[in-house]
Amino acid sequence: MISDSGDLARIFRDERLVIASHNPGKVREIADLLRPFDVDVVSVASLGLDEPEEDGRSFSENARIKALAAAAAGGMPALADDSGLVVHALNGEPGIRSARWAGPEKNFSRAMAEVERRLVRTDGGDRTAHFTSALCLAWPDGHAEVFVGRVDGHLVWPPRGNNGFGYDPMFVADGRRMTFGEMDPQDKHAISHRADAFRKLVNACFDR
Repeated sequence: MISDSGDLARIFRDERLVIASHNPGKVREIADLLRPFDVDVVSVASLGLDEPEEDGRSFSENARIKALAAAAAGGMPALADDSGLVVHALNGEPGIRSARWAGPEKNFSRAMAEVERRLVRTDGGDRTAHFTSALCLAWPDGHAEVFVGRVDGHLVWPPRGNNGFGYDPMFVADGRRMTFGEMDPQDKHAISHRADAFRKLVNACFDR
């Protein structure tokens, strides 16, 4: 069974959880969000698990693929995030290919430069964008819960700040002046797309 809402969500009652990501920044951010729940967090990298092929057509599908693969291989519940930058003037690109734009070496400076290059070519002045995060909590028996979060904003150039990861240094959330790369991590956690999805997950799957 796969659920996309918290209506009949399964409650998480385990003590250990695999974070299904090889991205150290993402692992650190999710671990920070989980800290209040006293969960023993391990990463797929520390378990020596490979990354599955992400051939889904949406953030939710890719999050499911990663979480279910990690839960099955690790023999314990797994939490996966699939997230990316959606640039409105670029017809939603890079979207689910956000990490791929950074290449095998995960060079997000190059990825941000490519976003800027394409935006300049549109010459339309629309720099609005949003981040989307799909979080999937999966169990070894194949059950999964998916929750989607979003934060809207606009893009700046040149990038600013060394906090966060990925496209954070060029994204300013609506109502803010600092980029995610300039913000204190705790301030970002309060408003980010991942935090939005995480709040929905907690409300549905965690006893508080």
